[in-house]
Amino acid sequence: MTLKEKKKDIVNRITLPVFPDRSFDVTAFGADGNGEADSTSAFQQAIDEAHRSGGGRVTVPKGVFLTGALKLKSNVELHVKKDAVIAFSRNPDDYLPAVLTRFEGVELYNYSPLIYAYEAENIAITGGGTLDGRADDAHWWPWKRGTNGQPSQENDRDALFEMAERNVPVDERRFGKGHYLRPNFIQPYRCKKVLIQGVTVMNSPMWQIHPVLCESVTIDGVKVIGHGPNTDGVDPESCKNVIIKNCQFDNGDDCIAVKSGRNADGRRINVPSENIVIENNDMKDGHGGVTVGSEISGGVNNVFAEGNRMDSPNLDRALRIKTNSVRGGVLENIYFYDNVVKSLKREVIAIDMEYEEGDAGEFKPVVRNIEVDRLKSTGGQYGIRVLAYDHSPVTGLKVTDSEINGVAVPMELKNVKDPVFSNLYINGKRYDSHEK
Repeated sequence: MTLKEKKKDIVNRITLPVFPDRSFDVTAFGADGNGEADSTSAFQQAIDEAHRSGGGRVTVPKGVFLTGALKLKSNVELHVKKDAVIAFSRNPDDYLPAVLTRFEGVELYNYSPLIYAYEAENIAITGGGTLDGRADDAHWWPWKRGTNGQPSQENDRDALFEMAERNVPVDERRFGKGHYLRPNFIQPYRCKKVLIQGVTVMNSPMWQIHPVLCESVTIDGVKVIGHGPNTDGVDPESCKNVIIKNCQFDNGDDCIAVKSGRNADGRRINVPSENIVIENNDMKDGHGGVTVGSEISGGVNNVFAEGNRMDSPNLDRALRIKTNSVRGGVLENIYFYDNVVKSLKREVIAIDMEYEEGDAGEFKPVVRNIEVDRLKSTGGQYGIRVLAYDHSPVTGLKVTDSEINGVAVPMELKNVKDPVFSNLYINGKRYDSHEK
């Protein structure tokens, strides 16, 4: 089966949700479009009623609506019309009670994501409106490092990771009130047939769109904006059959990061991310355009990134793969083709096993079958940079029919076995497989 056929097969497996022709306007349940009164209860009542009625569309009309945490349920589409803004509360208490979630790849009970769904099927967030998490340098983001006179997440983060390494039961990993682990924005957890389409998502406390253990996910035509710490754009984690297309990213961290759990917890759950299609997206600021890792202990298989455009001096890398021997995992069959990079800061192609802890663990990462074809890029420090272990070299690296221009260092290859370069030009020089 050709790559084109493999990608088409994945796309054909993805099923869009379908909803009954019923409408539930949130203002009919008492929602305040002036942005003054708390509309959480009205929104949730509309969602609950649509769910009880067998499904339908919950409509948010023009206006500004202030809410806390919302729980999306099966067979419900949350439709945010153009000129409608859902402005989320900055009060952490409005995201209680705690729910089962993941923080940086580790399961726990924590503040609810701003929009959360658990074991739901046939759900959607659509429309031309805006979802504003309203995080900023005075709200949520300071928890990252304890800035602006606010507490830091450091102690809680260390405690959670230590619990996971000791295999403490998830039900005993209770955080939330009195703790400082930031919630994600949109998180369907163990859901099927998920659609997020057309909306603008901005200013999340941290990761912005974060499907976990989901199957059949479509993210289409979404604008994802946010320049706070860890404000990744879309992070499918331990998900199967996902397409991310026609989106615009401008982020403080990775634009798209494919994940599958961190360290012992990722190995305990042991569900890879597989069959991910990333196509026709525009990427500006971020640590990486298309990233795999670093919370990747469950592995990843079959990632197709095609026809994406990247252009920002504040974009660090185009294709980024990051793991180490603490993370482990098998990362394989990653295809990056027909992508255009007009500007970026650091590496065009980066595979890094020295990320964070480096070679400090017992879980050998495996990185293999990474293919780049018809790439055109300008700018950056490195063209191709691979930092792998001598006991686990990268295999199956192939770069063909590509032009990488304007880089300071064409290649740095540390422990790559038999790479294949064909019709690859870097700074105007042709590189074949035997040259480095």
